[in-house]
Amino acid sequence: MLRTHTCGELTKKDQDKTVELAGWVQSRRDHGGLIFIDLRDRYGLTQLTFAPEINQQALAEADKLRHEWVIKITGKVALRPEDMINKKLATGEVEVECSAIEILSKSKTPPFELSEEKETDTNEALRLKYRFVDLRRPKLQAMLKTKDEFFQFIRKYFQERGFTEVQTPVLANSSPEGARDFLVPSRMYPGKFYALPQAPQQFKQLLMVGGLDRYFQIAPCFRDEDPRMDRHYGEFYQLDMEMSFVEQADIWNIMEPLWQEVTKKFSSKKLVALADDGSFKKIPWLEAMNKYGTDKPDLRFEMEIISITQMVKDCGLAVFSQAIKDGGVVRALKVKGGGKFSRKEIDEITEIAKAKGAKGLAYIAVKPPLAPPSKGGGYFELQSPIVKFLGDELAQAIVKETKAEPGDIIFFGADKWRTVCNALGAARSDSAARLGLKDKNQAAWCWVIDFPMYDYSEIEAGRIDFSHNPFSMPQGGLAALKTKNPLDILAYQYDTILNGFEVSSGAIRNHEPEIMYEAFRIAGYSRVEVDHKFGGMIRAFEYGAPPHGGNAPGVDRILMALLDLDSIRDIYAFPKDGQGKDLMMDSPSQVDDRQLRELSIRVKKD
Repeated sequence: MLRTHTCGELTKKDQDKTVELAGWVQSRRDHGGLIFIDLRDRYGLTQLTFAPEINQQALAEADKLRHEWVIKITGKVALRPEDMINKKLATGEVEVECSAIEILSKSKTPPFELSEEKETDTNEALRLKYRFVDLRRPKLQAMLKTKDEFFQFIRKYFQERGFTEVQTPVLANSSPEGARDFLVPSRMYPGKFYALPQAPQQFKQLLMVGGLDRYFQIAPCFRDEDPRMDRHYGEFYQLDMEMSFVEQADIWNIMEPLWQEVTKKFSSKKLVALADDGSFKKIPWLEAMNKYGTDKPDLRFEMEIISITQMVKDCGLAVFSQAIKDGGVVRALKVKGGGKFSRKEIDEITEIAKAKGAKGLAYIAVKPPLAPPSKGGGYFELQSPIVKFLGDELAQAIVKETKAEPGDIIFFGADKWRTVCNALGAARSDSAARLGLKDKNQAAWCWVIDFPMYDYSEIEAGRIDFSHNPFSMPQGGLAALKTKNPLDILAYQYDTILNGFEVSSGAIRNHEPEIMYEAFRIAGYSRVEVDHKFGGMIRAFEYGAPPHGGNAPGVDRILMALLDLDSIRDIYAFPKDGQGKDLMMDSPSQVDDRQLRELSIRVKKD
């Protein structure tokens, strides 16, 4: 070993010990013939002292040192003078008086400063280009250590409960998981392609058919979808798990204790919004959409949406009445304390709603009560351009229905049901952020259950498609598929939500061939197409498949939410940037013609 100790472990108990340390030069201070060096490794900092009375040659070598040079030193541990103790450091009571130094590696001037105070001064692109330097920050070192402990904790949890970790193939087949595949051309089979798995979905179900009973894996997954704050481009990791002979509640009973323990161990957040028995709330999908405008509700605050469709169906405000005549709805969102929003803030919230498809966002701001002689008191002063169209009496009735009080604001959505949900859901989230209701000291977990099996396709107008996981068991089985309107069929599907982030999807699986054929037929797939795309699963299910189910939490996203990071990119040692590029390795990159010829591929050039 090149060192006897790390830079974070020496204390006054080590006084007079001769030690060897190795690390990076964090800083250098020359005090007129006396040089102080802060030496850093992943464990911490230690102050080094070079003086002529200790060793003149070591002092001369120390005079050459610059930031981020890598050195090894030999010296004796000494106590710092009382007035030079650094209480912020674990090693702050001692220093090492250096008698020898060896320069192991020199460094160019770093492209940015590594001090935590200067972190925000460096743009992300530069940090990612020099990620090998950026990783030296204590904050990132701590994050990678936490991530390692997080993964170890998860593995231990499942192994103690009889689960077996199995690595499923990375070169797989293309499947309809909802995002674009990354395709890998085959050299041996020209014109054919592997696909990097969007999830190990089919393989884990086949493991259940194979009798494994309880499987888990921290699995790499690959999806060619646009990056965002909680979605890393290209690749991510999920905790994939599956169990045989189970119902939904069995999955919940395995997962909930894990997430409660993880919250307590890896964050300082308090668990909130639990059910009366201490479990996570189970909210049906339709209820979540109606109450919160989203299927990933943030339960750290209430702020529920209510229907006022019947109240305003014959009102004088054409925007409301026409929306209802066209088969739409009118919903109201009371924002407690939102009366203080400025006109500019209201316009910004309106733009957020428009981005979700709304034509606009009407509002009523509630002011202190008035007592007009004709009314006898109990009325509020209302500030809004729509009150004159609604009429004072109806406007006051809406205020009463929403339980609004002075200082509150009510936002309204009038359109098709889904558009109103999406718009008011976005307004709810943004309003809560403006009012400081997204408490970082709280963790609100819940399940959203009973997802619709089908919905209209977002790509092809009028076509019925799967709304969620196509391999889920429909509630009611084959009879429901054959007799019900597809849009009325629910599935045994459930998502896990943490503070407004969808962190997991799961389901009880469809394990019967005839139900699978019928489920895919409704979504427009012929029997031949199902055999072609999922022949392996169909064949397997014909040889005795147990009822089974599971889920696949995004462990990167959970850790991001628990640690309150600004972006999921902060979870990775080597992340892609916001455009999906690896600035450090310069990928994606072109390959030469020889490689393309071997793969029977030709690049079409404009």
